[in-house]
Order: sequence, then C-alpha cells, then structure tokens
Amino acid sequence: MIILYLYKTMPSSFFESNDVDEWSRVLGIYKQVLQLKASQIKKPGAGKTLIELDYWYQEELSGEIQSRKDKYLTHAELSKLMKWKLARGKFRPRLTELVQTNSPELVETTSTKAFKNLPNIKAAIKDLVVLKAVGPATASAILTAGAPDQVAFMADESMLSIAGLTPLEYTAKHFDKYMKSIEECVSRLNKKDPEKKWTPHKIEIALWTHHMANKLDPSMLEVKGKKRKSTKSDGEDLKKKSKDS
Repeated sequence: MIILYLYKTMPSSFFESNDVDEWSRVLGIYKQVLQLKASQIKKPGAGKTLIELDYWYQEELSGEIQSRKDKYLTHAELSKLMKWKLARGKFRPRLTELVQTNSPELVETTSTKAFKNLPNIKAAIKDLVVLKAVGPATASAILTAGAPDQVAFMADESMLSIAGLTPLEYTAKHFDKYMKSIEECVSRLNKKDPEKKWTPHKIEIALWTHHMANKLDPSMLEVKGKKRKSTKSDGEDLKKKSKDS
C-alpha cells in the first residue's frame, strides 16, 4: 500500500555537501537530537521508551543479527523493531498488532532468505514484504539492522533531505531511488575521507539528525565560533493521503 505526503518546502542543502567534517559533526550529535525529540513527546514514559528502543535497535539488535552464522530476524525481534520504528516516526497501533500475526517460522525463513540475497537489495526487499505489516520501509529497517554497510533505513526525515524524493512514496521503486542517492553520497564522502568510514546507515543517520535538529533546535547545528549557514528547511508534512503497510 502506498503512502503519499506533500511538503511545502524543499530539502536542505546538507545532503549536497562534501564537507566530511560537517557530516561527522552532525553524525556525532545523533544521540543528543534523539534525546531532544524524546523530551518533547507528551505521552508519559514514551520518551524513555524511544531512547531504550533506539539503543536496542542501533546496538543490540544489529550485533545480534550479525553474530548469527546465517543472518535472520526472530518473531520477537520483528515485533520490537516495529515498536522502535513507530516510536521514532508516526505511531500506527494497527501495525504493531498486525505484525504479530506472522508466524515465527515464516519470519525466520523469510528474513534468512532476504539476508542471503544481499547485496541484491531489490530481491531482499521483495522477500520481506510478504510478511504482514512489512512494507518497503520496515523491510529496509530489518536489512539495515543486519547489514548497515549495505542498506539504509527508509526514514521520512532522511528522504526529506534529498532533492527529488518528495512527495514521499513508500514503494519499492521509491526506495530504490533513495538507495541510489545514498550510495552516491557514500561514494563521494569516502573519496574525501581518508578513513573511508561512510556507510549507507551512517548517511541515513546523519540526514535524520540534520533534519530533526533543524526542526527542533537549529542552534545544535552551529559550529562554535562560526555562524550557521542558512539552509532551506527540510520540509514539513502537509497532507497524508493513505496508510503504510
């Protein structure tokens, strides 16, 4: 099922930057920006839950999947990953219920097949979307957890930072367009960076961080002793036309 969003402003110019130091600074404040986002969630306990789920996804789940001889996701991990995705983005309780109706066997066999299909990302996404409540965005989150060096999570905020990706569509075609932009960015930054540390997931995290900092507290993007360059806002959600699956 397709989700379509319309936005009133253009993406920021951050994505076009080749300044490795700037990218590194933005990547480095990810946890601070996440904390700020969490602090502004009004529902009691929801902010703390977001922080805990994000740590689990970024550190524990990623390590767990990559430690397995054959990479796969368990049913419990898929359910928790969905909670993380919805806590960090737009909350849709129906998806948390629907994703649990997948059988444990199907989750494991399907995710095993998907990871084995990498680096063919298109094939891996196709494998995963047979699961209930798993569309291209959730599928990208699964693959990113197990292969952050190859895949980037299809986060709204990251996509909004890239020209040519609005209005957002949660389709395999749109994800492919997003990944091509991410891979191009990885290539050009690694050409400038002696450490060649940039991966699709790091680019995605930096884009999310820049978008959210720009939205919540632009001063977080300022460099001490320097005035922040003026950029176009990353764009605000105007209209939602359908629901994610």
